[in-house]
Amino acid sequence: MKNIKPFGPSIGKVNISKFFLKKINNEFDLRTNNKNLDYSAKLASQIKNEVKLNKDFVKKYLSKEIKKNIKSFLKKEKINNIKDIKLLDLWVVRQFKGEYNPIHYHEGDISGVGYIKIPKNMTENKKVKNKKIKTNGTIDFINGQKNFLSKSIYNVVPKIGELYLFPNYLMHTAYPFNVDGERRSFSFNVKLTFKK
Repeated sequence: MKNIKPFGPSIGKVNISKFFLKKINNEFDLRTNNKNLDYSAKLASQIKNEVKLNKDFVKKYLSKEIKKNIKSFLKKEKINNIKDIKLLDLWVVRQFKGEYNPIHYHEGDISGVGYIKIPKNMTENKKVKNKKIKTNGTIDFINGQKNFLSKSIYNVVPKIGELYLFPNYLMHTAYPFNVDGERRSFSFNVKLTFKK
């Protein structure tokens, strides 16, 4: 776990296990064509295919690793009085060319976003050959306003297997890209209970 401090709130960065990566991709592939499971209408995105994963599946295969990473993130922030970490929801986002997620924030206390599939050359611009666009397919974390010695935007180029943890109120956005392929990520929210 690496805690990053680009501005006020901290962002945790860690790699998920190969087991986690395989399980979540396989589960999503099994459920992606079921229209009854589409979660996009409940989210901020301009994306057509988002699926909320079954709570039993999440509890059995994913929640232990998520909770372990959250504890590690909080421990580095010197927060050791956690009584319980309750996973509120976890969903998978399947983003294609031209789709995006506008600036938004989450519910709960801690949120996460992890990357499980990335299209080749995602940051390239097809219109201008061999030109990279800083924001194509990337995620921005946004806090406050830009000032002298104070950045307000932290840009991340997603990589398969990376998980980012952040406070629920930290605004963020996922940019569109213009190459063929799928950018697949998962997101979740957790509620913390503290020891008295």
